[in-house]
Amino acid sequence: MNPEEWMEDFLTSQGLGLEMTNYTLLGLGSVVLFLICFSGNFVTRKFIIRGIQKFIKNSKNDWDDILIEKKVFNSLSTLVPLILIQYLSVPLLSNFTWLIPFVYVAVKVSLVVVVTSVLMRALKALEEVSMKIPSFKDKPIVSYIQLASIMIYVVAAILIIATILDKDPLALLGALGALTAVLMLVFKDTILGLVASIQISSNDMVRVGDWVSMPKYGTDGDVLAITLNTVKIQNWDKTISTIPTYAFISDSFKNWRGMTDSKGRRIKRSLNIDMTSIKFCTDEEIAHYKEVEMLKDYIDALQSEIASHNEANGHDKSSLVNGRNLTNIGLFREYAHQYLSANENLRSDLTLMVRQLEPTENGLPIEVYCFSNNIQWVEYERIQADIFDHLLSSLPNFNLEVFQNPTGKFGK
Repeated sequence: MNPEEWMEDFLTSQGLGLEMTNYTLLGLGSVVLFLICFSGNFVTRKFIIRGIQKFIKNSKNDWDDILIEKKVFNSLSTLVPLILIQYLSVPLLSNFTWLIPFVYVAVKVSLVVVVTSVLMRALKALEEVSMKIPSFKDKPIVSYIQLASIMIYVVAAILIIATILDKDPLALLGALGALTAVLMLVFKDTILGLVASIQISSNDMVRVGDWVSMPKYGTDGDVLAITLNTVKIQNWDKTISTIPTYAFISDSFKNWRGMTDSKGRRIKRSLNIDMTSIKFCTDEEIAHYKEVEMLKDYIDALQSEIASHNEANGHDKSSLVNGRNLTNIGLFREYAHQYLSANENLRSDLTLMVRQLEPTENGLPIEVYCFSNNIQWVEYERIQADIFDHLLSSLPNFNLEVFQNPTGKFGK
């Protein structure tokens, strides 16, 4: 007599009816099955999966460690209980055979979900591994991985639907193919939005709270919400713009998140200098410029270098054109750079420079390029204005003039 028959006889001898005996056996069997599945899951995680992870950690390769970081193997422990349920459910439900098909369907659907989860994590690991391989950096690996992800999801959905409906997956796929044209027409925006949402999410292109600019749509502000079909943006004038989600894939836009994360906001603005005011410095002017604290050491060092150069090359210094000489525009550039470097409102660890751009019909542009340490709009504008207030006020000390069109210079 097997254990099941013995238990059935024992329960019957205790006065339980046949129906109550069957339900009692089902309950006891379920508890035993749960314990077996739990033990199988525990053994798999404790020994098999942990052994695989230990082997990977001890390997000389670094790329396989990403498989552990992405938890690729963790879901595999779920396969053992599912397989046990599938094979042990037949004797367990011998008195409830009508439940067996439902259990089989649930197990098969769960298997598809688990395998899909493992494959998606493996693709994420593959994406990260490809980023660390120099030969793959200029290849569109991410695009291929995204395509593979979509295909896996589609295949998983077809298998789940086919399992639930008890249909051949290939036949179901053929039926869906016949409806593709209709689905594309009816759900065009939804399909585009779905694909765009997946790409936006996987590439981390836009998040709620990001400051984005899309000149094509006249939008410049913070992202309030991202849905399947639309992205809602609050502009700086407090108006609300609603942009199709797929527009963030098909059109260009600027995301200011990098500025926010770096805690530094760029200042890039030019002073247009009247080129008629640019000249070589005389000895009297150099003596005057030495009174500027930020320039004294610089001028002393440069004068020594220039004097050595001119003497070594035998230049006739009766004319300032001969040899090397200091210029008022060059000293102003150095002064502006020293002033910016000493400004406590600017980031010294980010790019900071004062450069000369190509001359135009509007004068010689002297561009200030630096980053403020405050990214808030009002404070940023105040810092920027203070810098140019000072630089504009300093120009006359270097005998330089700002270009204006039309100029009032010759009307004086």
